[in-house]
Amino acid sequence: MEGLGQFFPLILIFVVAYFFMIRPQMKRQKDEKKFAQALKKGDKIITKSGLHGKVVDLNDKDGSCVIETMAGRLKFDKSAISMEMSRKLNPAPIKK
Repeated sequence: MEGLGQFFPLILIFVVAYFFMIRPQMKRQKDEKKFAQALKKGDKIITKSGLHGKVVDLNDKDGSCVIETMAGRLKFDKSAISMEMSRKLNPAPIKK
């Protein structure tokens, strides 16, 4: 019983780290994957580097998409698209 008492603070640290650091990161990764899969032509997006554009073509084979910007068309990887910034451009419809 004394051995368990010595390890209790260490176990508590791991539990706290899981709920405050590991679990939210896993949820964020899952949400980003869903967002990338839900992209469709015509969506207005912002890349993680700050480039604004509109999706004009999607390629599921290599996970890329073509984005139309004021400078022309550019090919980006879907993972380069910022989920948070793009959601601000495309607000979710209000549910009634």
